[in-house]
Amino acid sequence: MFFIAMAFCGFVVLTNLSLAHNTVGTYQVAKMLTTPCVIIMQMIVYNKHFSILVKLTLIPIILGVVINFYYDIQFNIIGTVYATMGVLVTSLYQVMVNIKQKEFQMDPMQLLYYQAPLSAVMLFFIVPFLEPIEQTFARSWSLIDIAMVILSGIVAFFVNLTSYWIIGKTSPLTYNMVGHSKFCLLLLGGSLIFHETLAINQVIGITLTLVGIILYAHVKMKDTQVVVPDCEDKERKPLHKV
Repeated sequence: MFFIAMAFCGFVVLTNLSLAHNTVGTYQVAKMLTTPCVIIMQMIVYNKHFSILVKLTLIPIILGVVINFYYDIQFNIIGTVYATMGVLVTSLYQVMVNIKQKEFQMDPMQLLYYQAPLSAVMLFFIVPFLEPIEQTFARSWSLIDIAMVILSGIVAFFVNLTSYWIIGKTSPLTYNMVGHSKFCLLLLGGSLIFHETLAINQVIGITLTLVGIILYAHVKMKDTQVVVPDCEDKERKPLHKV
């Protein structure tokens, strides 16, 4: 549990630092790299194999996300370091959550119950070095500010819980696919609800990403299909020893 908690702290801190030192476009592209990183990590460290069809479905997804943000990519040294470290630690965290749920035979809520308090204690010692504590205590907090902080914590709890559930019940790769679909829904929702203008590259990118997600879901469903033999045929045909 100590290593899962450490990975979670690294995932939270490094992704926030990546967002602070990069543009939103670069941050999103870096997050997109988590998907191939998860595959490589599972293949090398845990000796897991993926079919060629599953690997091929990643191509339109990766292209789609890159096309969405190609005009907003701005690299700098420190931002690139944080983004790279964030991708590696996030991938490790997702893989460990999946492996440890099976190893400890825990459901998502049980694993989160043990990991969250330990992570909170670790972050308690990290926060003073990264956040302006004096400004936090000196600030005049309104009732709305306090309510938003509490609401943010509640939302974060359910995000963590659903993340554990998806990773535990499916796989880290499927969890990343859900993340890519969320990314597309954010762009589409901004366009439909708030009437934000979508550039042609964003429309192409969303289309490619959604096509890749649909193909991935189709391939995974075919892989998990179990052919049940017909009962009558089983009775008629005797079994022979080989």
